[in-house]
Amino acid sequence: MGKGRHKDPGEIAVAKHEIQNPKYKAARRALDYVRDGMTLGLGSGSTAAFFIDLLGEQIRSGSLREIRGVPTSEATANQARALGIPIISLSSSNPGGEPRLDLAIDGADEVDPSLNLIKGLGRALLREKVVEIHAARLIIMVDETKMVPRLGTRGPLPVEIIPFEAETHVRWLNTLGCRAELWVEEDGSPVITDNNNYLVRCWFERGISDVYDLARRLAERPGIVEHGLFLDMATLVIVAGEQSTRIIERST
Repeated sequence: MGKGRHKDPGEIAVAKHEIQNPKYKAARRALDYVRDGMTLGLGSGSTAAFFIDLLGEQIRSGSLREIRGVPTSEATANQARALGIPIISLSSSNPGGEPRLDLAIDGADEVDPSLNLIKGLGRALLREKVVEIHAARLIIMVDETKMVPRLGTRGPLPVEIIPFEAETHVRWLNTLGCRAELWVEEDGSPVITDNNNYLVRCWFERGISDVYDLARRLAERPGIVEHGLFLDMATLVIVAGEQSTRIIERST
């Protein structure tokens, strides 16, 4: 909140509750890596939303200056604009050259011991990957429940598909050793991404045995737009628990 603004008791209670949230703790720690003049990839989802709120506070207070953000979803863009965070397109991050971001900061649904990730249950996996491959460093914020021995053991892998012949794509995904289902809203209509595509959730009973082979097969299949396997991308992971926060960096 800006200086001089008084909070009512209810707002203070919410703030205290948020401070105890491991996602909030991870997001606050991520601010330590942001410097004046940086161009940031702004992630999507609940943990990224905490980070964007905190980033907006730092910009409004003058603690951070000349920050620019490249959003990974319409929801992120709307949140950033409302907080006064300057938004630019990926292509304008380095006019005339290959897009370049100083950092991308995002959450994840699962993180394995090699810092490979499953992302996309916030419904923005395609735009997240498009933006984050251009970051010099990708910082991931998670609570400790997201750390897994093998990807796919905690929840589903999201896969973005084109609407044309959607059922055909779902049937093919079911041949990959998983249970694949079209992701639908409460009213039964398909979940629609910002790119006007559909999403499929794929459950692997014992996790994904070979994430690189699966990523290759998904990339080669017509009709599959993108998948939620973010492999060899994370630079470091901030893992927050109720008692402490730790940093895991990728081995070089």
